[in-house]
Amino acid sequence: MAWSCVAALVVAASACVTAEAGTAPAPAPAATVAVDPSSPLARFANDPAAIKRGKSVFMGTCSAYCHAMRDEERDAPSLFDCTWRHGGSDAEVFASIANGVANTRMPAWKGALPQGDDDIWRVIAYLRSASVCTSNTAAPSATAPPQR
Repeated sequence: MAWSCVAALVVAASACVTAEAGTAPAPAPAATVAVDPSSPLARFANDPAAIKRGKSVFMGTCSAYCHAMRDEERDAPSLFDCTWRHGGSDAEVFASIANGVANTRMPAWKGALPQGDDDIWRVIAYLRSASVCTSNTAAPSATAPPQR
């Protein structure tokens, strides 16, 4: 037991030393996102380059103005939890981003991003990959009828 505690401290200390030396430890591998193969999201969901671009687009357009980069609410809902106010399926999330949400600050992004609809799907791939949902599948809608 004592040796496992010492080993854990050594590992933690080496991570701190590595960070202080200017080189960060290797990031943990991204979780595989379960996705319906017929969804357009399937092209991007497990592609690290697509997820990285989705994160960049999200940071520059979404989190820069409204949404937080983690599971917390600001003046817009969290997009990393398991509840979606306007539908949580891939198609519903795409529609919310592409068409905006009436009577909210959410603008329509269809045609506004450099790589069009593909960038919207990359953002969704990023959101799914960074979600706190344990299943990493489409989150339920907040307005969905209860399951029986």
